[in-house]
Amino acid sequence: MAKEAQAGKKDTASDCRVHIRIKESGGIKVKLKSKVESMYGEAIRKSAAEMMKFFGIKNVMLDIEDSGCLPFVLTARIEAAVKKCLPKRKEEYISPIFPQNLYRVERDRPRRSRLYVPGDQPRLITNAGLYKPDAIILDLEDSVAPPEKEFARYIVRNALRDVDFSGTERMVRINQLPAGIEDLDFIVPHGVHTVLIPKCEDEDAVKEIDERIQDLRTQHKIKNEIYLIPIIESALGTVNAYKIAVACPNNVALTIGLEDFTADIGAERTLEGKESFLARQHVVLAARAAGIQPLDSVFSDVTDEEGLRASVLEAKSLGFEGKGCIHPGQIRIVHESFAPGRKEIERAKKISLALDEARKKGSGVAALGSKMIDPPVVKRAERILKLAVQNNQIPANWKEEHSDEGKK
Repeated sequence: MAKEAQAGKKDTASDCRVHIRIKESGGIKVKLKSKVESMYGEAIRKSAAEMMKFFGIKNVMLDIEDSGCLPFVLTARIEAAVKKCLPKRKEEYISPIFPQNLYRVERDRPRRSRLYVPGDQPRLITNAGLYKPDAIILDLEDSVAPPEKEFARYIVRNALRDVDFSGTERMVRINQLPAGIEDLDFIVPHGVHTVLIPKCEDEDAVKEIDERIQDLRTQHKIKNEIYLIPIIESALGTVNAYKIAVACPNNVALTIGLEDFTADIGAERTLEGKESFLARQHVVLAARAAGIQPLDSVFSDVTDEEGLRASVLEAKSLGFEGKGCIHPGQIRIVHESFAPGRKEIERAKKISLALDEARKKGSGVAALGSKMIDPPVVKRAERILKLAVQNNQIPANWKEEHSDEGKK
């Protein structure tokens, strides 16, 4: 009896639609319709035939309609269709990981911008790194329609291995538990840096995700740490924010999703944000108390640049260190708005230098002009200077340069 399935999208740029029909006889036959057939038709047919042999399929009719997809997309779509026909097959058809994707990311790094990219849209994934966000989120959750979620896993898995993300932090937002556990099998062995946990309402969800990640790291001999960012999206999650923030040592940030949060409390999301002010501030407090980064939600109107700028400045005033982006055009404004101002930097420098001078004299007390420098002031100054270095506004060795200038 024939088995058949299909995966992918027809007439969608950088994608393809694959229909597979496993038969009892007839050998391997590949029917191809492609916009680039004259240049790559032979290579596409060869790749498809090799995959059939890899999965031990001897008799099959494979129909491919290609709209200019890259190899990682083609193999993902074919494998997804094969696994739909033969769900017991566990082998993975993967190419060697792209050498430039073997980089690690630091636990404490800038996460000013996080660009969400739907995990089932290869054309958006391929060039995401060119826009230089601090992190790219390959999304398996809300931006992927339910019928496409299973297939999106293969695209995201292959993208983690094959796409050049230009050194950005590679994040994946998995699905809400329990489906999210299965998502981990597709991303943990393949170079993900950080996993976002959606609709997180208690510490147990964080622990369950982390335990599965550690099992997979051991199984696949993965040396790199894999970090976690829980997303608070409900009243219950907000109440439990601190417990969630301290649930796992691999948590590096805590963020909030305002679309789901406002729906959960029965309010309409407004531009002013009065309905979510308390929850956002609660997330900041929970993250700071836990020693991790507080990150704000997305600004959903991609045409309103001034509104975005105002939203980022408000987030900064509340204590947030980053914001989600749903369009590449938002990244520049987010980075500019989170950067400390020139006056902030200069004052922070003076505070740091004054403290150094006091310590040289054996004093634990420093003053700037007629005002004493308290520990909280020092802490804020250190944070501003660290952010200024991360934003390339000042060099990391600025004190050495200052000392050299003083000698001249």
